Amino acid sequence: MKLDDVEISKAIIERFSAKLLDSLECDVAIVGGGPAGLVAAYNLGKEGRKVVLFERKLSVGGGMWGGGIMFNELVVQKEGKDILDEFGIRTAAFKEGYFCADSVETVSTICSKATQAGARIFNLLSVEDVMMTEERVTGLVINWSAVELAKLHVDPITVRSKYVIDATGHAAEVAHIIEKKSGRKLMTPTGAVIGEKPMCADVAERTILDNTREIFPGVFAAGMCCNAVFGAPRMGPIFGGMLMSGKRAAELILAELVGGKL
Repeated sequence: MKLDDVEISKAIIERFSAKLLDSLECDVAIVGGGPAGLVAAYNLGKEGRKVVLFERKLSVGGGMWGGGIMFNELVVQKEGKDILDEFGIRTAAFKEGYFCADSVETVSTICSKATQAGARIFNLLSVEDVMMTEERVTGLVINWSAVELAKLHVDPITVRSKYVIDATGHAAEVAHIIEKKSGRKLMTPTGAVIGEKPMCADVAERTILDNTREIFPGVFAAGMCCNAVFGAPRMGPIFGGMLMSGKRAAELILAELVGGKL
């Protein structure tokens, strides 16, 4: 068969357009494709929920690719290992309570399993705003990352969702947008993003699950975003808490969906 260059282009445009159109309304929209966002997407997708994830960079995986200081090996504790076991990711014991995994295997496997579970992942798309009623956040406002980087004045489009997960890591971007633009308080002791404290892996890993919760009606925090919003320490190059947080965020939203809250 002789290949036609224009038909190749048509295939890309038509297939992508169909995917994007079908994603403009969903159960859960996730912002950020790091470990927490990907694990949340997997757990929501495998339960049959329509979940869409937006990542502004070309690649997903967040800091997992680089392990620590670009040594592409990552560390998890026992609870984190249990999640890697679910994905079939190989681990090696280092010392009691410390387990290592290859970063490339981990990211590629979780991403693959999430998409196979039904999650739809869009890279190179940035979230620049939220849609909101008087009661809650009802969706996201998205634009191409290239538009954002070039500082072009190009209007965005919107995505309607029942729930949003802020998995944007240290930046806590969705939380900051809500705080800045809504004039309403977040569900934190101060009503605002408190900001992360200096690194302490032990405390951070123990508090991240407590901080994985609703931060504004319709919006849940997952991953390092949780500790940034609630003022807990950063955890550094250990990834178990972020994996567990993604799973926990999915469980909380699934409970509300099953319970008929929306």
